[in-house]
Amino acid sequence: VQLQASGGGLVQAGGSLRLSCTAFGRTFSRYVMGWFRQAPGKEREFVAAISWSGGYTHYTDSVKGRFTMSRDNPKNTMYLQMNSLKPEDTAVYYCAARTGSELVVGTNLYGYWGQGTEVTVSS
Repeated sequence: VQLQASGGGLVQAGGSLRLSCTAFGRTFSRYVMGWFRQAPGKEREFVAAISWSGGYTHYTDSVKGRFTMSRDNPKNTMYLQMNSLKPEDTAVYYCAARTGSELVVGTNLYGYWGQGTEVTVSS
């Protein structure tokens, strides 16, 4: 499956952005989807994951209550709604897909990656 992320940009602290990730080439609904981010000088880290149906989600603690992940299987697209953004959310955000059903957090457990979309939150 090929993934294309979009929706990044520059926003002030407290603002909102919605990232999108569209999948091409395979049956989207058969993949667990994830969002990761990588800040300058840091390793890529897990942000959120969503189950095949969208009924289950898992978030890293730092974004709980602020970010919401969802998916629209007929449109082969998933989303990350980011509210109450903080400067520490500044990073390149990547969407990823994996076969299997577990909502895992390890980057090495996702076999497909999008190209990344940059999010900058100014203070």
